[in-house]
Amino acid sequence: MVETIEWTADGVVMIDQTRLPRETVYVTCRTYQEVAEAIRNMVIRGAPAIGVAAAMGVALGMLDSDEGDFDAHLERVCGALAATRPTAVNLFWAIDRMKRVALGLRGHSLNEIRARLIDEAVRVYREDIAINRAIGANGAPLVPDGKRVLTHCNAGALATAGYGTALGVVRAAAEAGKKISVYADETRPFLQGARLTAWELQQDGIETTLITDNMAGYFLRSGEVGCVVVGADRIARNGDVANKIGTYSVAVLAKENGVPFYVAAPISTLDLTLASGDGIPIEQRSPAEVTHVFGVPVAPDGIAAANPAFDVTPNRYVTAIITEKGVAYPPYEESLARLAG
Repeated sequence: MVETIEWTADGVVMIDQTRLPRETVYVTCRTYQEVAEAIRNMVIRGAPAIGVAAAMGVALGMLDSDEGDFDAHLERVCGALAATRPTAVNLFWAIDRMKRVALGLRGHSLNEIRARLIDEAVRVYREDIAINRAIGANGAPLVPDGKRVLTHCNAGALATAGYGTALGVVRAAAEAGKKISVYADETRPFLQGARLTAWELQQDGIETTLITDNMAGYFLRSGEVGCVVVGADRIARNGDVANKIGTYSVAVLAKENGVPFYVAAPISTLDLTLASGDGIPIEQRSPAEVTHVFGVPVAPDGIAAANPAFDVTPNRYVTAIITEKGVAYPPYEESLARLAG
């Protein structure tokens, strides 16, 4: 399985997801600013993965701290990382976790603080892999044997520290001996499904068919699809789910055709401070990602283009939310609070 991110003596090493599937290139971030740029430019992406990257970025940034400027430098590092992408709550969860560790070590030597922050970042990484395997184990029983799974965007090993959330469910079902195959939405405009999900599943030997986003309704109506499984970037207290743009459309189509729609995400993706998805900030990305594909223009010069990176799927379309602590069913305000507690 692909190695998404790793802490090394030289810095934070991560696979450049903008170069896949044509090239497998690893980049080394030697400063927290380089980690922040990698997150902002989607060299690394996926809510759990950018959480891990942020944790490592804090540890990396605090290697340059000094006693007289410690608190101010911590704020600079955390602020730069927090300003990269607004929607995925795992980013802020990881930064807050690292900040609490750092502030809790006041009075210790700088060398001890730096070592403890590195240990904590590596712990975030290892925990994420274990969490993903638990999500897979909890979700595998929900996947019908002998059916297709439809997924949108990439919620696999590349979107996490390893194994994946939505693709973790797919992998666990396959490992359990279920005969399954996958329809992978291409996921315009950044093509995470075409470039990343299809590549990951091909590496695993799981039968996968790539489809364009506007084919989802056709295949959901066909009776071939046993369930939809997607990841999430933030989940509100009522079970509204923010995920890659186009997820909402798939959820509506799934409900119309009686196909279960599952969301696979770690507890760290829950934002119980938000009553509903109306409060989730939606990242707006460059219109050039819509008007151009890999730098090639596909639209008239000067045409206006909109590019929200995420949409919110109302909870009424979500059959269940699969976490490492169990599966939540409606009413989500009760079930999610119970799992989070």
